[in-house]
Amino acid sequence: MADEYHPSLDNPNAWVPYRYHPSKTAAIIFVVAFSLTTVLHVLQVFRRKTWYFIPLVVGGIFEIVGFIGRILSANNIWALGPFIMQSLLLLLAPALFAASVYIILGRIILLTNGEKYSLIRQKWLTKVFVTGDVMSFLTQCGGGGIQAVGSLGLMHAGEKIIIVGLFLQLTFFGFFILVAGIFHHRLSRANSASSSNTSRHPMNRRGSTGYHDVDASDSNAHDLPWRRHMYALYTASALIMIRSVFRVIEYLQGNNGYLLRREVFLYVFDALLMLVVMVLFNWIHPAEVTDLYQKQISGQPLCDLEETRQRYLGTGEE
Repeated sequence: MADEYHPSLDNPNAWVPYRYHPSKTAAIIFVVAFSLTTVLHVLQVFRRKTWYFIPLVVGGIFEIVGFIGRILSANNIWALGPFIMQSLLLLLAPALFAASVYIILGRIILLTNGEKYSLIRQKWLTKVFVTGDVMSFLTQCGGGGIQAVGSLGLMHAGEKIIIVGLFLQLTFFGFFILVAGIFHHRLSRANSASSSNTSRHPMNRRGSTGYHDVDASDSNAHDLPWRRHMYALYTASALIMIRSVFRVIEYLQGNNGYLLRREVFLYVFDALLMLVVMVLFNWIHPAEVTDLYQKQISGQPLCDLEETRQRYLGTGEE
């Protein structure tokens, strides 16, 4: 109602949806930006049949709708509907991005035949981390749902549940980065040893008719662009981790915390980082890994795989 009492946004003893007036311009910019990258991802998913990347597309939709909520909040900061919409969807979207990152590592392990270098077997790797991601997602969703009731007590209870969900996300994601790093190190070391052995045995080098007497896993890892996708995975993981740490600190500080009182932090440490994640995977799309693996298991010669690699990289150089 028009005459309904609202506390001051600077009142440290009162809970308010926003400690500032949300910028409509900034929200519109990110609605447009996320819309463009999400539409491109939709086209890439259907064109390349990378159905496992659908969680990232859904995450992009969450970002779009979340920032639409902030546009609506700019018109009325006291309306709980738009506030809950933007708060919940922007909070949950990175969990969907993380699920896609987990799946990419599994595909890289398949491509390089590198399961023996992973701490977790490939068939369990995606299941373990996606399960943790779902637990985090549902916990955060539950906290947001409790906040949607709208009472002051439930708002505080919802914040605490969301913090638990964020810590779950940090725990599983931190372990995932460790697993990815160990896999990368072990595979790189094995490749170095394989290259050294090949140089000492000229008959193992590539001849006029292709590759001879070289272990399949070693040659695949050496000749295929798995490192490129690992570096993209690391970059995305670092951005998601930074964003998650930011969110944990934000919620721990409470409704009147330093971070929640300044809108710029949301855009710098959440919106911008997640936009970079989506654009990164537009550019270095895991369809390359999937396509090369399918051609590999179909028995296509490595020289043809090299042509596919060059088509994706432009010059064929890493």
